[in-house]
Amino acid sequence: MAAALTSAFVRPIASAIPANRAGIVFSRGFISGSLWLASPPLKGSRVEPGVRGEWVCGPGVTDGDAVILYVHGSGYALCSPRTHRGLTTRVSAGTGLPVFACEYRLAPRHRFPDAADDVRAAYDRLVEQGHERILVAGDSAGGHLAVDLAAQLIREHKAPPAALALFSPLFDVTFSLAAERERMRPDPMISAAAAARLVGLYTVDADLASTRLRFAFDDIKGFPPTLIQAGGLEMLAADAIELARALRRAGADCELDVVPGQMHVFQALTRFVPEARPAMDRACRFLTENLPAIERAA
Repeated sequence: MAAALTSAFVRPIASAIPANRAGIVFSRGFISGSLWLASPPLKGSRVEPGVRGEWVCGPGVTDGDAVILYVHGSGYALCSPRTHRGLTTRVSAGTGLPVFACEYRLAPRHRFPDAADDVRAAYDRLVEQGHERILVAGDSAGGHLAVDLAAQLIREHKAPPAALALFSPLFDVTFSLAAERERMRPDPMISAAAAARLVGLYTVDADLASTRLRFAFDDIKGFPPTLIQAGGLEMLAADAIELARALRRAGADCELDVVPGQMHVFQALTRFVPEARPAMDRACRFLTENLPAIERAA
C-alpha cells in the first residue's frame, strides 16, 4: 500500500521537479517534511552539535570509545543530519553506540569531491579524538560516500572502518543499472532520469571513470565486512546487487539483503512500513557483531 501510494503521488512530483535552484529548494523542504512524518526521531534521544555534523545518542545510550559515523543520502544535494534523525536515533538505539552524523557540503553549490572530502575529514576527526573502533552506516548517496571512504583509507594503508551498513546504496552514478532495472518495473519514488539529473549536479565537472566515482576493487584488499540492504521495488536494487558482487569478487565479506516489496531506504519509513524495524535490527546487529573487542593491556 505504501509503495502504491508513493507511486501515485510522490513519483510524479519527484520526476517533474527541475534540477535548478527553485527545484532544489522545493525538494529539500518536501523531503525534510516527509522524513519527519514517516520516521520521527526516537523520543528520549539526545542530539548535540559537533564539528561539521551532530552527535546523536538514542534513549539510554552513553558516550564510549566506539562510535558510528553516519553518512546521509539524497543525491548529494538535498538532506542533512537533521532530516535523518529518524534513522540516526534508531541506529544509535539499536547498536547502543553514539552516532556522529556528518554534515557534508551539498550540490549544486559544491561539487565532486567536496562531499567525499568532508566525509573523510569527519572520519579523520573521530580518529584524532581517540575513537579506535569506528563503524560506518549510510543511505543512498551516503552509501556511495561510505564505500569511497573505506577504499580511500585502504589505498593509503590506513585503518578502515570496522564494518559498513549501507541502506539502498548508490553504486553507478550514471544510473545505467537503475535505468535497466526500471524498464522491468518503475521505481515507486522517482525515475532514473530524474535521479540522474539530481546526482549530476554533484558530478557535472567530474570524470565519471574516476575510481572515486566508478568503484573498482581490483587493487583493494581487506575491505571491511559490509551489509547491503535494498528494497525489491526500487531501481537501486540493481546497484545493491552489483556492489555486493564487486565486493565479493575482491574477497570482501559482504551480506546482501534485498527485501521484497520495499522501496528506497524503507528503513526510514517506520510509521508506514512494518518491515522497516526488523531490517534496522538486522543492520544494527551486523554492525555490533563486527565491532572489534577492546584490546586490554597485559
